[in-house]
Amino acid sequence: MLHPALPPLDDAGWLPDARRLPSPNCDARPGGAAIELVVIHAIALPPGVFEGDAVIDLFTNRLDWDAHPYYQGIRGLEVSAHFFIRRDGSLIQFVPCSLRAWHAGPSSWDGRERCNDFSIGIELEGSDDTPFTEAQYAALIPLLDTLKMAYPIRAVVGHSDIAPGRKTDPGPRFAWQRLHGKTA
Repeated sequence: MLHPALPPLDDAGWLPDARRLPSPNCDARPGGAAIELVVIHAIALPPGVFEGDAVIDLFTNRLDWDAHPYYQGIRGLEVSAHFFIRRDGSLIQFVPCSLRAWHAGPSSWDGRERCNDFSIGIELEGSDDTPFTEAQYAALIPLLDTLKMAYPIRAVVGHSDIAPGRKTDPGPRFAWQRLHGKTA
């Protein structure tokens, strides 16, 4: 299946076709840090719930911590990702790619610690035990192509690959084979 190309990123690393919802949960990348990695995540808040704006509210520090019992365990968490792909394929960008989003936590890849320094985080609305949608892959694949044109991306990995034992996403239901031939 062919996926339509996305326009290139602007000079700050914003994607013109994405809905822009700036997150305060980011900062400058270390000097000289090339963007070489894309990390695929899965998120649903509360877990297993795919409707509503709780993820958006979490990434923009507006989550009502008292709205659901699960939120008590993550109260005060300040996280973000560069991109969020909803179940319907809609694409939201929280952090320009030129900045460091707070998505990976303690992590390492290819012998390097602190993956946030040199990666782009893409959150897919989903969970380990639910297949991702066709619309999500239709948004993800051209996004990866655009990122590879803009940056020297060496690999696309799961959160579980850079934080084994701590994270399991995007989980066994993510179809990595869909990315073959499209990403490094």
